[in-house]
Amino acid sequence: MDDTTANWAAFTTAAPDLAKTVETRFTAHTHHVLATLRKDGSPRTSGLEVRFLDGEFWLGMMPGSLKARDLVRDPRFALQANPGEGAGMAGGDARVSGRAFLVEDAGTIARYTGQVQVPDPDDFHLFRTELTEVTRTYIEDDTYLVVQVWNPGREVRTMKRT
Repeated sequence: MDDTTANWAAFTTAAPDLAKTVETRFTAHTHHVLATLRKDGSPRTSGLEVRFLDGEFWLGMMPGSLKARDLVRDPRFALQANPGEGAGMAGGDARVSGRAFLVEDAGTIARYTGQVQVPDPDDFHLFRTELTEVTRTYIEDDTYLVVQVWNPGREVRTMKRT
């Protein structure tokens, strides 16, 4: 990691309230929407489950999946939390962007599969993430659109629009 990226633990330390809210949005539902880049540079969206373990934000996926191939080739990603049922979006909208790196260390994979049930612990792709931006958007008092943005090395910026 460099000064433009951070793991989940560093984000939690830097912006604890925002981190708690974003984690709550991601843990409220199982499946979320991952955006990766295809070989030709166009976007690909796919469903994905995420985990928060040991101060990291993990992405796990089936072996040989197109999204896994995309990330191995180009680690940049954006992830949108599932908004839930209906139009209410309780808690607002949460997005995480960054880079995802394939984990090949057997010890790390064993620690992960010791905490998370995966269909075949010997045959899946695990990615560790480095965050470049975390965003939360929500409506305040039925009047304001509020956007909170965090980037490594910066304070949370909050913008309100009517």
